[in-house]
Amino acid sequence: MIKTALISVFDKENILGLATSLQNSGVEIISTGGTFKYLKENGIKVVEISDVTGFEEILDGRVKTLHPVIHSGILAIRDNKEHMATIKAKGIKPIDMVVVNLYPFFDKVCEDISFEEKVEFIDIGGPTMLRAAAKNFKDVIVLSDVSDYENIIKKMDAKEEVDFDTRKHLAGKVFNLVSAYDAAISNFLLGEESYPDYLSISYKKQMDLRYGENPHQSAAYYVKTAGNGAMKNFEQLNGKELSYNNIKDMDIAWKVVCDFDEITCCALKHNTPCGVAIGSSTLETYKKAYECDPMSIFGGIVAFNRKVDKETALELKKIFLEVIIAPDFDEDALEVLKGKKNLRVVKCLNKSEGTINMVTVDGGILVQSSDDKLAEEIKVVTKKSPTQAEVKDLIFAMKVVKYVKSNAIVVVKDGVTKGIGVGQVNRIWAAEHALERGVDATVMASDAFFPFGDVVELAAKYNIKAIIQPGGSIKDVQSIEMCDKNEIAMVFTGIRHFKH
Repeated sequence: MIKTALISVFDKENILGLATSLQNSGVEIISTGGTFKYLKENGIKVVEISDVTGFEEILDGRVKTLHPVIHSGILAIRDNKEHMATIKAKGIKPIDMVVVNLYPFFDKVCEDISFEEKVEFIDIGGPTMLRAAAKNFKDVIVLSDVSDYENIIKKMDAKEEVDFDTRKHLAGKVFNLVSAYDAAISNFLLGEESYPDYLSISYKKQMDLRYGENPHQSAAYYVKTAGNGAMKNFEQLNGKELSYNNIKDMDIAWKVVCDFDEITCCALKHNTPCGVAIGSSTLETYKKAYECDPMSIFGGIVAFNRKVDKETALELKKIFLEVIIAPDFDEDALEVLKGKKNLRVVKCLNKSEGTINMVTVDGGILVQSSDDKLAEEIKVVTKKSPTQAEVKDLIFAMKVVKYVKSNAIVVVKDGVTKGIGVGQVNRIWAAEHALERGVDATVMASDAFFPFGDVVELAAKYNIKAIIQPGGSIKDVQSIEMCDKNEIAMVFTGIRHFKH
């Protein structure tokens, strides 16, 4: 039976309904600061916590619930005679329910406020009470989530006991919340780029997904609680629910276009670019990206780094696409795209700001910084130097190759990918695939060095005029000599871009 409840909430949503139900059930309510004032002003009979502890709030409210009277009342095991005798001798009442939600650190850490202001939103008393109540869940009902109030209200109104499984579930939610809360604080203080002894991650479920990569796999989408990110703050304007594969593909397509200052379009399929182009308008870039691989783009994703206009929307509507993603859409463009009710139209509010990549393996997590450095230097290693136009295309090609799975080769002409060789187990096969499709390409990019001269020899047969690659092979000289023999310019960057 619930005799005493402690309520201390920052978020007051639905708290009056819960407090009213408690009051109607004859439960004594103890409360703190702003919550006490709010409940009292709304007609709830409530006892201020300082009247229970005999100790007023101090240090600007930093210390109010951190008191032995409170924590003894929460932690006393009811069927332990010694515990109960001890608190009785001290004049301490058991606390049977704890209702607490925390200072909004998740929100405040993302705001443009000072470091000191953010620190003040680190809750201490709240997590401490929640943890204490959750540990003693057999005797104390603990509510940390507004969505759980209704179920408890129904049970109290029906004079039902809150069963063990419900209590255990509510306690589990507390430690789930507090672990994420502490992880967000840890990352805030340590910095996301560090590699501390313990990997603390803090993500909140955004949505359940229909399934994972395949229909027999379950899936959900989580977003980080502290900080922003392109795939955290986007707005879906039209279409079916996003799938696991949609979100993965959106992430890469958006990263590609965000890597360019020029107007850029990326067509992507199965997490790999199939066409990328820069140009003077979204329509021009889309048409060029489409022409790179008109077959693979079908059922794929198209991303732009500029607002989409009606003319482009009319062209996009001609084929089946899963997702169109852009920073914005003209109203008439959106009306055109909404003509396809299943087409997912996504407005991405933030540029890509990837800092840490995490990949799970069986029993572990691999963590690394993002691949955000294009080249150490652009060093010409052949007798022939690339022209200014070729240099521009070489850099364009290298930006694209970063997002193509290894072994990766991209061939380009005039700011348009002409052929993309992806995910091969040796480099010559990747080169063959790219060059066979990109018959009129003039430059080539490779994500890693050439182990032999065979890729350059093949490139010469397809009239490639300039090559960009990291260099660093013990047989670099073979590729350099092959370039000189065929009057191909080649530059080394010193930076490898494997994407496994």
